[in-house]
Amino acid sequence: MTSTVQSPYSSEQIAAWLRGLLTIAWADGNFDTQEQEFIASITKNELALGIKWDSLEVITPEELAAVLGKGTPTAENFLRTAVMVAIADGTYSPSEDQVLQQFCQALEQPQNLLEALRHTLEHPQQVTPTIPSPGLTKREIAALCPLRDWLDGLDIQDPRVARFLCKMIPSQCAFERDVTLFGRKIVHIPPMCKVNPLYEQLVGLRFRALCYLADKCGEDVSAYI
Repeated sequence: MTSTVQSPYSSEQIAAWLRGLLTIAWADGNFDTQEQEFIASITKNELALGIKWDSLEVITPEELAAVLGKGTPTAENFLRTAVMVAIADGTYSPSEDQVLQQFCQALEQPQNLLEALRHTLEHPQQVTPTIPSPGLTKREIAALCPLRDWLDGLDIQDPRVARFLCKMIPSQCAFERDVTLFGRKIVHIPPMCKVNPLYEQLVGLRFRALCYLADKCGEDVSAYI
């Protein structure tokens, strides 16, 4: 898969960028070894053609900052995509928050936006068999508004990053469902779009990535739909 679109980023920057996103994706330990190898294969063989590296592995904050720069627009756009990957599964975990904090500090990006995101840690989105997860308060939802605006400001300028986002962000809202045990409903799980307070930003980003690939790069995006 190739593109004639001229990216403003070097291959070294994209390699660091994708390694950073994988570091976030693997931070909460929800991927087993087989799943990690699958994502690594996609990243190396489909999303980052032309990038030569001996192995795909996590990246340290210092390595990331050395390539993307500190306080740069490139670093800011990377952090936006990192936040999106962290919340793509509907759950923002403490381990993901820790890695994002480290990246944010190393890249010298404002940390107040992550403070707003941490409100969701107080109301974990995972639902237990007995107690449904409470939603955010109106005050906490209002505190997320600057984060929403910041995330919406992401400008997609590289086809490899666009493909990664299209693969990592679910193509549709997860279905709501009832969890039953011995024929009796024990909990109702709402659809993802009602649980994730930043779901609209995820959908918007995926749509912009698809449009970029189709309109700017002339690629067939049917595989992502």
